[in-house]
Amino acid sequence: MKYGCTLIYVKDVMETLEFYERAFGFERAFVYEENGVVDYAELKTGEVAIGFASYALGEMNLEDKYKKITRKGNPVGLEIVFVDENVKESTDKAVKAGAKLIAPPTEKPWGQTVSYVRSIEGTLIEICSPMNG
Repeated sequence: MKYGCTLIYVKDVMETLEFYERAFGFERAFVYEENGVVDYAELKTGEVAIGFASYALGEMNLEDKYKKITRKGNPVGLEIVFVDENVKESTDKAVKAGAKLIAPPTEKPWGQTVSYVRSIEGTLIEICSPMNG
């Protein structure tokens, strides 16, 4: 068994994909388009990709038995983590691209710098420096 991909069901796959490209600098790995509609796309993010699937695909796969993510209210109890040497610069870039700042870069007691943003579809994202050690 190995971890294959993180998949987020979203209202607009291309809008979300383009946001992650602008905000975090990731490149497209795969875009599935049929009849002018993009229902699935992936980003190159290292060893494990992030994928975005349309609500329509989620309904087909899961018969609408999941809660759709939104930017309203508190984020779901899940976060994805991006590691970067310059947390402040990366956080500023994400906010400029449309992310909502949740917590500014803060140095933690263990020496790591961490910030939190919320992406345009509502996913909670931690941006942190590499762990020393």
